[in-house]
Amino acid sequence: MSVNNSNQEAVKTREQLKKENSKEESPRKGRIRIRLIPIWLRIIIVALLIFLSVTAGAAVGYGVIGGGEVKDIFTKSTWMHIVELVEKE
Repeated sequence: MSVNNSNQEAVKTREQLKKENSKEESPRKGRIRIRLIPIWLRIIIVALLIFLSVTAGAAVGYGVIGGGEVKDIFTKSTWMHIVELVEKE
């Protein structure tokens, strides 16, 4: 019984310490977060990565799997042909 009582007292003490520490050190109080990469730069990086992955996917899909030439994915006639194939019923 005495071990159980001392354990409960220790738990109460830990909880009280956590409450006291949280009151003293609030994260919003006088603390400014400086980001290594600004949000606008993150958006540009994500857009660039999406563009690169779409380009790489088209190159692999059309050039390697489809048997065409990889440089043909940059021509308008190739994309018009692909759109015609998709819209064809």
